[in-house]
Amino acid sequence: MARKIAFAELREELLQNPETRSEYEALELEFEVARKIIAARTKAGFTQRALAEKMNTSRSTIARLEGRKTLSSLETIRRIARATGTDIRLSIHA
Repeated sequence: MARKIAFAELREELLQNPETRSEYEALELEFEVARKIIAARTKAGFTQRALAEKMNTSRSTIARLEGRKTLSSLETIRRIARATGTDIRLSIHA
């Protein structure tokens, strides 16, 4: 029988590899944007379907955005902000 391992433990084990760690860190901004989209949607009290309807798009589009697969358009981010009554703030730290 396979040994069960907690996600946090597995992540730490995988991040011991410098190449894996580099790739993981490179995706952090995308994960952060996805987390912020989910937070804005849930704070506004919307399901994915309700937000999609408010934005005149599909639920699958919202799911892809929240899964950080299609964060290709700042206009889409603006539409999410308008639909959820939130602001966009971009911060770049050196």
